[in-house]
Amino acid sequence: MLLLTVVAGGCASPSNRSDNESARPKQRDAVDREPLSPLGRQPRIDSTLVALGRTLFRDKRLSSDDTIACSSCHDLANGGDDGQSLSRGVQGRMGQVNAPTVFNAALNFALFWDGRAKTLEEQINGPVTNPLEMNSSWDDVVIKLRGDASYVRLFRQAFEDAPTAQHVREAIAAFERTLLTPDSPFDRWLVGDSAAMTADQKEGYETFKSMGCIACHQGVNVGGNMFQRFGVLGDYFKDRGNISTADYGRFNVTHNEADRHVFRVPSLRNVERTAPYFHDGSAQTLRQAIAVMAKYQLGRSLSDRQVEVIDAFLRSLSGPAPLGSVL
Repeated sequence: MLLLTVVAGGCASPSNRSDNESARPKQRDAVDREPLSPLGRQPRIDSTLVALGRTLFRDKRLSSDDTIACSSCHDLANGGDDGQSLSRGVQGRMGQVNAPTVFNAALNFALFWDGRAKTLEEQINGPVTNPLEMNSSWDDVVIKLRGDASYVRLFRQAFEDAPTAQHVREAIAAFERTLLTPDSPFDRWLVGDSAAMTADQKEGYETFKSMGCIACHQGVNVGGNMFQRFGVLGDYFKDRGNISTADYGRFNVTHNEADRHVFRVPSLRNVERTAPYFHDGSAQTLRQAIAVMAKYQLGRSLSDRQVEVIDAFLRSLSGPAPLGSVL
């Protein structure tokens, strides 16, 4: 379908503890055994480098006709994606897959739906040179940046060097590594705040685990750490029809037949803000996505109540927008 902090406290005698304080160690013991982990704070990265990356992230000159920026498809004010089934690039060209959120992307073990990039720096190459996205070349991008005196100054401050393709990649990746969204209600619950989640959200989490969703959506990012076939217990693509090359997923990278229709499992953090869903953007609502995943990944038909509480749980995974993400 479709993190770990141990807080050490000083010793206190039982007579000096409130009932809540006495209960918290037991609760922490319980949540420490959970298959999901709370999301940590932003990493410490040189602020000059991050500021440069933030500026580049929103600069449309990275595209051939100066119309598309990273932020065009990854709107940091709206879930870190573009809200479209398929993204459009230069001259309105239609892309082949749904734009994943950039929030918490630094935690994914591979990038792109087919996992063809292993690092954020490597991933940045894709959109810049893709003819359906920015349709540019690094030579052209560097020429533009070196012709801008303000960029020359900013690159000197960050790298003690002139703009280069590698420096651009490093700066944007540094900025993206700050786009984490800790302190969701679920994170707070995991570290001991029993009131952080509603009764429906807690029921939904237990249902999420008991139904088997947790087999693929696990760890600090609630996904993003493995590949899986789309259609484990049902032929999603046959039922949907109109199969395209993009539907082959990881097969396009490895050319191994076993990887046909295999994709990187997406993170479910902030999922309520990233509709539509799946690589093809075919599920318009979160509840629709839950039902589709239950059918094709788990071979289950969920009741309305099960869908309702899983939806509630997934909404508990939304954290505040990262500091510095507003462009």
